[in-house]
Amino acid sequence: MWEWYRIGVAAGIGAGIAVFAAGWLARTRPGTLIAILIGVAVGVAVGFAFGDWKGAAGGAIGGLLGGVGGAPLAAGTLRRGGTVSGTGILIGVAGLAIAALALVPFLGYLEALALPALAARAHRREPERYAGLRTLARD
Repeated sequence: MWEWYRIGVAAGIGAGIAVFAAGWLARTRPGTLIAILIGVAVGVAVGFAFGDWKGAAGGAIGGLLGGVGGAPLAAGTLRRGGTVSGTGILIGVAGLAIAALALVPFLGYLEALALPALAARAHRREPERYAGLRTLARD
């Protein structure tokens, strides 16, 4: 039971740190990749600190899923007119809260799985833009 808890903590912390990094770096594709890599690296480090390779693998997967879920949210916020600093602060605080909630048993697993699902849902609900409407708005 203790090993499952440690793997979940590593996955949740990796996901939270990836969301934190995505809030600040997801303006561009290289920034998104760096945010994912930061989440994976922190997840692996936490996994090895708490246990063995199983925790590190869980942390890497959590960091990957957190980055995949957090980057579209940050990029969509910036695309809809959010400021870089405001987006970084708000999504960064949410990422730190996700990392802290990973200490609750089995919640780290749910966080890592829910972040990509939330990003996909937000992407589906995003309104489409039409060139004609932007042309009329310039008057």
